[in-house]
Amino acid sequence: MSRGTAHAWASAGHYPEREEKREAWHDRLETALSSLAVPWLRPRRGRLDAMVRRIGRHGGQAAGMTDAELLQAGRQAGRLLRREGFRDGAVALAFALVREAASRRLGMRHFDVQLAGGLALVDGMVAEMETGEGKTLTATLPACAAALAGIPVHVITVNDYLAGRDAAEMGPVYAALGLSVGVIRQGMDHASRRAAYACDVTYCTNKEAAFDYLKDRIVMWDRPSPMRLQLERLYGEDSRANRLLMRGLSFAIVDEADSVLIDEARTPLIISADPHSATEQNVYRLALNAAMGLAPGDDFAVSGSEREVELHERGRAKAERFDWAEARGWTNALQREELVRQGLAALHLYERDRHYLVRDGTVQIIDEYTGRLMPDRSWERGLHQMIEIKENCEPTSRKDTLARISYQRFFRRYLRLAGMTGTAREVARELWSIYRLRVVSLPTNRPLRRKALPGRAFPTESRKWDAAVRTIAKVHGSGRPVLIGTRSVAASEHLSALLEEAGLPHRVLNAQQDRQEAEIVAQAGQRGQITVATNMAGRGTDIRLGEGVAQLGGLHVMATERSEAGRIDRQLFGRCGRQGDPGTYEALFSLEEELAKTFGRRFLLWPAAALLRSPIPLGGQWAGRLLFHLAQRRAERLHARLRRNLLKMDARMEDALAFSGRME
Repeated sequence: MSRGTAHAWASAGHYPEREEKREAWHDRLETALSSLAVPWLRPRRGRLDAMVRRIGRHGGQAAGMTDAELLQAGRQAGRLLRREGFRDGAVALAFALVREAASRRLGMRHFDVQLAGGLALVDGMVAEMETGEGKTLTATLPACAAALAGIPVHVITVNDYLAGRDAAEMGPVYAALGLSVGVIRQGMDHASRRAAYACDVTYCTNKEAAFDYLKDRIVMWDRPSPMRLQLERLYGEDSRANRLLMRGLSFAIVDEADSVLIDEARTPLIISADPHSATEQNVYRLALNAAMGLAPGDDFAVSGSEREVELHERGRAKAERFDWAEARGWTNALQREELVRQGLAALHLYERDRHYLVRDGTVQIIDEYTGRLMPDRSWERGLHQMIEIKENCEPTSRKDTLARISYQRFFRRYLRLAGMTGTAREVARELWSIYRLRVVSLPTNRPLRRKALPGRAFPTESRKWDAAVRTIAKVHGSGRPVLIGTRSVAASEHLSALLEEAGLPHRVLNAQQDRQEAEIVAQAGQRGQITVATNMAGRGTDIRLGEGVAQLGGLHVMATERSEAGRIDRQLFGRCGRQGDPGTYEALFSLEEELAKTFGRRFLLWPAAALLRSPIPLGGQWAGRLLFHLAQRRAERLHARLRRNLLKMDARMEDALAFSGRME
């Protein structure tokens, strides 16, 4: 879509969204070929520099305006944007007004690199900006420009905390230009959600936006066309059109774009209803008991990389011989086999304090990418109920699916999509092939002073944790703050116990301490502070250094386990060395970690272990680092394949359900 389409967006109907085009074989071929070249394409630097200078000239005029004149100038810029679209002159004027508003209301003036990032977002690209470069402030530039043009804007982020924080901090900028800001949070009622989406700019999470879109689809049964909505409104206040939450999918600016559009795209979003069946609870107990009677290796095999359980013939026979008397008439042989497979998954693939927490007598899922709880989500096909039974919780009812959609299909329906992140170049091809998003890497405002220390490999978990505690004690003794990243609640609690034993004062941030997040993050950069955190501290977390900390060397970040994507590790390391501050980071990993055992190459695993255990571990560190590098690449390829398969499955379901008149 060209830049000169703002008027078309503003008048695109009562519920605008992009129609999905079914790709033919030549479209898929073109996508595959173009994705090879897209990562190497760069915008013309001369054009960006010219636009920055143009914005600066408008800025001189804006600086002399009163607040009332600035507000009036914003309205005039909006009329210009509606008339001309997102052409350079109109965009430069709008950006200059936003920059002046931010300077007055926040005491923060957009840097030139932030202006360049805003231009990339207006053009519908992903701006790769180093962590700490002010992506939150950057988003106000395209958000204000689009909102002034009358286009509803959704600023998408990864959790409620960041959505609320960013809306509150940036709210004065929007208010200075006469724009309203809304926030969508988990647990809000229908009326509050409608009011938030009715604002010019709405901050929300990817999960809330996608689920609210599905709710609108359920209300209207299918995509609500402008004519259908007009006819619906003839029914007055009781019309279905008045029950819709959103105003359509016009323009989304996705913060942490690689996390939202790539990492979380493996899981479909499902809205379900309670069928109120009591019989099924006994069936789940039977299936879990049957699964407990099967022997690993002989009866079944577990694939950690694929997160699947395969039943062998012997296991199938034993499962069928199990006493299913209480379930007869409710299940058949194929259903019983599937239930036993789900029972095995509950027993062997899902771990407490890693994949879920038990809180207030309920099983709550932990988001593996953000480390946060998702209390309103549940696993499907009886898996959630079997985990509840496994943990001696009262089992909830299985849910029947009312609507489903994948993140890929949801975000592709926005008329204009843009994103920001500090880690996008590794997935540039996938962003292009799925969403037609180009990645633009932008320089830092100040030279980076972040230093990488060599990664250290260990043969066992115990030796790794001992080294971690020694390193933490040494850095703490120098007065520098330390942030230690862990991949699970269990790991963070284990390290906390070791630090307690060593007499090292510290704070823990994981899904069990989510209510104290803001306070813990605010203290993490203070002199001598030790913070143990899961992925909750890996994205969108601005850790400011306390007085005198920069002179000591800044924040030290330590990863105690490598993630399945190198981008997630880079996000954690990016908590230090922000905006020219000094800082150091390092990674510690052991050959007993899940990544090494699941994705590590065996021809490297055993030699690396032998070398690391030898009295003179010559080459052991090199072999260990190579092992984890290859394991991460292997995991990333697998996850990319799973995302492609989910998209293909969505297309197949669309074909299968087309006869019913609805696609989700």
